Amino acid sequence: MKGWVIAIIIIAILAAIIAVLYFLGKKAQKKQAEQQAVMEQNKQTVSMLIIDKKRMKLRDSGLPQIVIDQTPKLMRGSKLPIVKAKVGPQILSLVSDEKIFDNIPIKKEVKAVVSGIYILDVKGLHGKQAAAPAKKKGWFKRMVEKAQEKAGAKPLK
Repeated sequence: MKGWVIAIIIIAILAAIIAVLYFLGKKAQKKQAEQQAVMEQNKQTVSMLIIDKKRMKLRDSGLPQIVIDQTPKLMRGSKLPIVKAKVGPQILSLVSDEKIFDNIPIKKEVKAVVSGIYILDVKGLHGKQAAAPAKKKGWFKRMVEKAQEKAGAKPLK
């Protein structure tokens, strides 16, 4: 009898946790949609020369102190895709969108869609565009290919 009571209590607690996470997720999704709308309103196309790009911690990025102070404490330790670019006569540190970070060429002039210090998209590229770097194979895929080579089978793609 006691086992059933404990199981019901655990199920009730799990249901409450799931409900709280659902509502917090919905609230975060609304907030993100609002921020995306503001970024779309403030976007502009800028020609810039990309000097360097790295994933680095916020405090080491060279961003203005106001930006660092406004970020949540938990976010300050995480690494962000930072792009150093020459925009006009100024050299700026900009934060890139994670989706386009790998496609940004180094030491090339590009036309980028920027909203504040955030690079949303890389539109036009001057010169030839280098192919995106090949993704690294994971440990498991490498081991499977080695095993197939030893067995004499064709490797999977």
